[in-house]
Amino acid sequence: MTGVDEKQVTPESDEISVADLVRDVAIALHDGDSQRAAGLVVALHPRDLADVIELLSPEHRVALIQAMGSAFNYEVLSEIDETVRDQLSEALPNELLAKAVTELDTDDAAYLIENLEQEDRDEILAQLPKGERAALERQLEYPEETAGRLMQSDFVAVAPYWTVEQVIEHARETDDLPDTFSEIFVVDPAFRVLGSVDLSRLLRTKRDVPVSDIMETDLHVVVATEDQEEVARQFERYDLISAPVVDENGKLVGVITVDDVVEVIQDEADEDMRALGGVGDESLGDTVAQTAQSRVPWLIVNLGTAVLASVVIQQFDATIAQMVALAVLMPIVASMGGNAGTQTMTVTVRALATNKLGAANARRIITRETAVGLINGLVLSLIMAGIVFLWFGSTKLGAVIGAAMVVNLLAAALAGILIPLALDKLKLDPAPASGVFVSMITDCVGFFAFLGLASLILF
Repeated sequence: MTGVDEKQVTPESDEISVADLVRDVAIALHDGDSQRAAGLVVALHPRDLADVIELLSPEHRVALIQAMGSAFNYEVLSEIDETVRDQLSEALPNELLAKAVTELDTDDAAYLIENLEQEDRDEILAQLPKGERAALERQLEYPEETAGRLMQSDFVAVAPYWTVEQVIEHARETDDLPDTFSEIFVVDPAFRVLGSVDLSRLLRTKRDVPVSDIMETDLHVVVATEDQEEVARQFERYDLISAPVVDENGKLVGVITVDDVVEVIQDEADEDMRALGGVGDESLGDTVAQTAQSRVPWLIVNLGTAVLASVVIQQFDATIAQMVALAVLMPIVASMGGNAGTQTMTVTVRALATNKLGAANARRIITRETAVGLINGLVLSLIMAGIVFLWFGSTKLGAVIGAAMVVNLLAAALAGILIPLALDKLKLDPAPASGVFVSMITDCVGFFAFLGLASLILF
């Protein structure tokens, strides 16, 4: 099928163009004009087509892929949001998924079928060539979010006694090598990694030189069961382009490249951001039920902490009744404490996620954050005391709110760093849980300090 003279989206297109294209495709599919719908998107880059598919309704996504037929680039499936990809895997026929698996790298193929029912997965695997099937089955045996799932099973490996000429001839004549590669691994008869040769160095070396003379032996080898976050940290720390992956016996089973790691870094950053907001691992492709189920648990916990803060306020109902200004000013104390606690908590959670905060520097960072909280509290208390004096004409009330803000910002700083550290020590994810408990501390301490001091000083 060839494209028609329709509006196209390129990486430089703006949101309006994308929105118009999605609308036109949806209209064409609704009208049953599948040829026109396919013509609108056939020339798109896989990443741009993935964006269009994500914005379509679920039924239109499947219809568009089927309408494109052989013109559909299966690479699109590796670019689509995980939730949408899982929905497509369930909806598309197994014959099409089998074709996609043969076209994709093994890591992308594993992501495509990993969540399918076992019966569907077996049917797809049965349609693959024996070698590809074995490689994919081995990859699916590794736990999710490990190096074994992230790696590509296709790589170039040679013996140390091979000459440069033999390696070049091998690369020219062998059909099952990866489409693109920049590094050649040198292995022993047991397939244990001895070293690697960069492709550029190989091409600049004379043909009769054995690869053992030019290989680099200082390699960062990754174990297949290693967590993908740790792999990403190694790539970032040592500026790696690729790394060999070995099994528990040290045998070379795959390679991880930097483009795969970039996706991991982006996914982990997105995950941490969502967790800090208490929304879990959700995406725009989730259904109403999935989204609600993801958000409700932490909202229930928030409700419990809010009730606890209200109980604190209730203990001072007589004090509040005597001075309405207290009710007006209470939210300011709690809000400032909450914002300060969130600042400290965000920095702490991110430092824990990147292994930059631990036993070696925890005491120093706690001391720093405590000092920052105290300084911020003093500065803001002076400002707020002046505002209250001008607002209500009461020096004592200004002193009360100023002292309460110092106490609450100090508590916020301590809670913002100690709570994530404690959760991490307990092997719990500090990202989703920290915000709830930090808010509880700042609300309760803020209300108690403000109303308690008001009871002692003003009445």
